[in-house]
Amino acid sequence: MANSEESNPLLPNQELASGEKDEKKSSNAKNGGPQPHPAVPMGWTADGLPVGEIMMEKSQWDSGIFSCLGRNDEFCSSDLEVCLLGSVAPCVLYGTNVERLGSAPGTFANHCLPYTGFYLMGNAFFGWNCFAPLFSFPTRTAIRRKFNLEGSCEALARSCGCCGSFLEDEVRREQWETACDFATHVFCHACALCQEGREVRRRLPHPGFMNTEPVFVMVPPGGQAMGRGV
Repeated sequence: MANSEESNPLLPNQELASGEKDEKKSSNAKNGGPQPHPAVPMGWTADGLPVGEIMMEKSQWDSGIFSCLGRNDEFCSSDLEVCLLGSVAPCVLYGTNVERLGSAPGTFANHCLPYTGFYLMGNAFFGWNCFAPLFSFPTRTAIRRKFNLEGSCEALARSCGCCGSFLEDEVRREQWETACDFATHVFCHACALCQEGREVRRRLPHPGFMNTEPVFVMVPPGGQAMGRGV
């Protein structure tokens, strides 16, 4: 009986309650009170990040791909070291880049040695380093995704002011950016390694120094002699 009485549309109490609800809704709408917010359509990027109406702005690379000597700041000496390693020993520079990016000591040898093998094979059979870029270009993609850096296709579209519809497709844009990373390593391999080395050195500390703790050394006071006045 209670359920039937509560569900009866002819009851005056229910009419009053509905009238009060309508008045509250109208007063809230007039006074700018709380109103239900429409659902925001959500999507997902190629990296698995949620995307709504607000998109995160891409960051710029700290230095250009042809800025081999870096820039004059506190990392100037490190930039010179990166330039020398990229020219003389690219396997060492690639190994250090991956080690900093992975933030795990011990990954240097796991990447430096295979790179050295591809480097020697390319120079022995074809006279130039043609196999190592096939092995190293995913690191550039990982750096770009980790720090949300602007890719080559996005930079070209921003400078030319075209291909806006192309950039809206996250999956297709990421595919083209990965292809640009591959082409950058194939045609400008040493410069690409140096640019990545400058980027990770400015953003990430070396994993060997991340878990170090200060060591306090207690120095005993000097020897004291008790004198007796005469």
